[in-house]
Amino acid sequence: MDALAYQAPFLIERLVKRRVAGTAEQAEALFLEAKKYIVLTQIDHSMLWQMYSLRVDEAWHDFILFTGQYMEFCHRYFGQYVHHRPSNAPDPDPEPSRPVASFGDFCARYAELFGSPPPDEWYDARNVTTDRRVLNEHAGRLGVHRRDGLVHLSDPAGDVLMTVNDLAHDALAFLARSPAFHVRELPGGLTDEEKIALVAALVEHGVLKAGG
Repeated sequence: MDALAYQAPFLIERLVKRRVAGTAEQAEALFLEAKKYIVLTQIDHSMLWQMYSLRVDEAWHDFILFTGQYMEFCHRYFGQYVHHRPSNAPDPDPEPSRPVASFGDFCARYAELFGSPPPDEWYDARNVTTDRRVLNEHAGRLGVHRRDGLVHLSDPAGDVLMTVNDLAHDALAFLARSPAFHVRELPGGLTDEEKIALVAALVEHGVLKAGG
């Protein structure tokens, strides 16, 4: 657990500058969770641990960009380079013997190792603000339809993902076609609170991803 005490002021500065975090304190919290994730994956090889937060993943990825410091960190605490493997990278073992951990598995193991459940940094939907950048991997393939005073957002197969008041039509139409945007950019007559609630619901259900 000594790795958790490692300090990287250069990384904190970058996370704030790139607006992955709004303050140095928030950046420190994200970096701590990235270190905890690395520790967990290096201690427990019983399962394949996925990355469950885009923001924590960004903190880890930005750390790797400081190549010399990241390599020194890995070798000092783990004796080897800890690779960052994107979720869409080719699987080196098409039939892995280890099961893929669910988020529930991760939460349970995290609590065992660190003495408390994962904090809000692991729940991207809880960290949506008007300044949050949002990513939409389904841009251009989502449908928006009006019916009976309501507006429906549907996936490429036509299944309804969300039904809300027609007031949100312009906002849904905008996000459905936009690969990336800031929450504050949503058009229409929504208040900031309504914009946040709309995006948070879609992040929670995996339709959107909360970035920096």
